[in-house]
Amino acid sequence: MFDERPDRQRLALGISYNGAAYQGWQSQLSRQTVQDQLESALSRFTNQSVSTLCAGRTDAGVHALMQVVHFDTPVCRPANAWVRGTNALLQHDIAVQWAQQMPASFHCRASAVSRRYAYIVLQSAVRPSVDLGRVGWVYRTLQREPMQQAARLLLGEHDFSSFRASACQALSPIKTLLNISITQRGAYWRFEFEANAFLHHMIRNIMGCLLMVGDGRKPVQWVSEVLAARDRDAAAPTFSPNGLYFLGPRYDAQWGLPDQTPLFDGLPGAC
Repeated sequence: MFDERPDRQRLALGISYNGAAYQGWQSQLSRQTVQDQLESALSRFTNQSVSTLCAGRTDAGVHALMQVVHFDTPVCRPANAWVRGTNALLQHDIAVQWAQQMPASFHCRASAVSRRYAYIVLQSAVRPSVDLGRVGWVYRTLQREPMQQAARLLLGEHDFSSFRASACQALSPIKTLLNISITQRGAYWRFEFEANAFLHHMIRNIMGCLLMVGDGRKPVQWVSEVLAARDRDAAAPTFSPNGLYFLGPRYDAQWGLPDQTPLFDGLPGAC
């Protein structure tokens, strides 16, 4: 529970990270998580213990362009000092992109109206090398139109049990998928997803199905059958975490938070 005393302020931070070296976002005993690294840096910067909440947890190997966290602190410093000071104490694969003081009513998770992810996939006969860990990989040729048709079948409010990991702790499998866009630039495909919330492994399981449709192993209508089955065994295998990026949450304009950062320009695959 965050302390909302008058002598404390609520800070929101936008965090980017390369998840390859970490066991996901959420703190663990190993201390090899993004949350552990961030809280350690913030605690050293403020000279007191800091606990954060995040907008969306990410799995091991998953990257983030704009994870949003918040915490309460009595320490008052300019926004640019929070950015520079925390970054000086962080590992080089994690960086604070921005900092902003927020009212106590703001909650990085509960105030979000949606969450966004991107999956970058390399279509090539040869496995990734320079961009190892930063892209997924398929060696079969993909067709865009069948994947787009299949994606449209998933839009709206549905029971996504077929795309849910067995370890998922969400109270309900019913989510609203707002948008899926699929673009290609050269050998790179970019899949973007936006929903009110996501289940554990939901995007990786949807990706497995879309790719099977895209390379011709399954027909478009098969995705409807998978959705209707409400059974994880009906869907494709979970796709690799490589190439999955948390783009961050969206908030109402009243909060005045950034919608993206310059890092968004660096992802390949957009037309």
